[in-house]
Amino acid sequence: MYVRSMSGEALRDAVSALRAAFDEVASCDVTLLDRPELVAALDELETLWCQLPTMSHRMLARLQAEATPKDMGAKSWREVLSVRWRISTSEANRRLTEAAVLAPRQALTGPALPPELPATAAAQALGLINGEHVEVIRKAVDKLPGFVDAVTREQFEVTLVRTAVGVGPKELKDSADRTLFLLDQDGPEPDDTERARRRGVTKHKQRDDAMVGVSATLTPEAWAVWEVIFAKYAAPGMCNPDDPQPCTSGTPSQAQIDNDHRSVAQRQHDAMVAVGRIALMSGELGKLNGLPVSVIIRTTLQDLESRAGVGVTGGGTVVPIADVIRMAAHANHYLAVFDGASGSALDLFRSKRIASPAQRIMLIARDGGCTKPGCTVGAYGCQAHHVDSDWVEGGNTNVDELGLACGPDNRSVDQDNGWTTQMDDHCQVEWIPPSGLDTGQARLNQYHRPERLLRPPDDPECPRRNDIAASAEPGDAREADGDAEPDAPMTVDDAGAPGGPAPPDDKAA
Repeated sequence: MYVRSMSGEALRDAVSALRAAFDEVASCDVTLLDRPELVAALDELETLWCQLPTMSHRMLARLQAEATPKDMGAKSWREVLSVRWRISTSEANRRLTEAAVLAPRQALTGPALPPELPATAAAQALGLINGEHVEVIRKAVDKLPGFVDAVTREQFEVTLVRTAVGVGPKELKDSADRTLFLLDQDGPEPDDTERARRRGVTKHKQRDDAMVGVSATLTPEAWAVWEVIFAKYAAPGMCNPDDPQPCTSGTPSQAQIDNDHRSVAQRQHDAMVAVGRIALMSGELGKLNGLPVSVIIRTTLQDLESRAGVGVTGGGTVVPIADVIRMAAHANHYLAVFDGASGSALDLFRSKRIASPAQRIMLIARDGGCTKPGCTVGAYGCQAHHVDSDWVEGGNTNVDELGLACGPDNRSVDQDNGWTTQMDDHCQVEWIPPSGLDTGQARLNQYHRPERLLRPPDDPECPRRNDIAASAEPGDAREADGDAEPDAPMTVDDAGAPGGPAPPDDKAA
């Protein structure tokens, strides 16, 4: 214990000395320096900037050996860094990844093991390479084929480090790509394992024109499924949105075929829309967090009346109001009112733990997604969370005491040593972090409701607690008996799943 204490004291003293040295540098007057003096000082600062991450890598690796994210009050190390230091999750992930390959590895017994990339770590410690070089080398080593032996891997890394000392990141990447090509000119041998590893469908960021790009690498089985679907529904004349009565079953007429001027890609797009609608209307997709699997769109009454503006889905996709109206023509309609009017009995304290479908729709309209600060999971991936008190502790399943939370964040709420939640006067869910993560950061998540940032804090139109009600078509406010309970464990994929801006300023969704 004495050695640990002295080591900690020595580190604190060294860090304090480093801060003091920087303060002294920052106080220097640079206005009278000539060009050689400025360049020399900048060179020294750049070298120091390249060296500093090495200590951070060592300390991050040691912290992960000493504690777990749960001990810090988070569900992952990425969340620990992003919450405590207010950095993006991608930046936190980059730092953790570099620490994993550049810091000495903790052994179960005996001395520490060298880093996974020892040559890169040594060059960074000397300030010979910068962060961009490190990222290029790390990604290049990850791309090495599995058949490459350990000796060749080490030599590959050493060669890249030697190259990095004298060139920029672009030239280093070109050199790495050429070496990788020469090592495996024929590419990996196709097998089931490699195909399974490469499969995926990726949705890209929604563009300014509201279009969404998608890229996919399909297995032979997946393409065989869509191949036959496209043969039927993407045939000329089928599922043409330009037809007054599009043909979605049977055989299109000759006139529909002759008047179909769409490209193959456009026909396949329209076929996917048609097949998706058929699947949604079949009622065979089950339920998602207590509601039948269906598209839920939030918008304002003003936008509906003016036919201008946008709606937002439960997954965060922005939909032009014209598309919202067209989609709503053959859908079940729900109304969530934010002006104090009362439609269904959702203001009454309920005797069951499970939120009703109508309450869930109300929460989707009000919160838009997970209410924990920094979480981007949209409403489709969220549960109904008892904000002030859990059900077992006397909490009520009342709409103004519930909030949306994704599964991992819902389970992170712990009155003893985890996150705690409370409802403020504007019926917004506040998240108070545990002491290990609390640096005075924001308690509200504005990711799904960015329009709140545009309103003054004293805006009288902000809904107050107990002024919120919701209504649905008769028969839709039935209990969700038998469904997943709001606080039950649930698997949620990447926390970066899409959320999105939500409307209602004062009217309806």
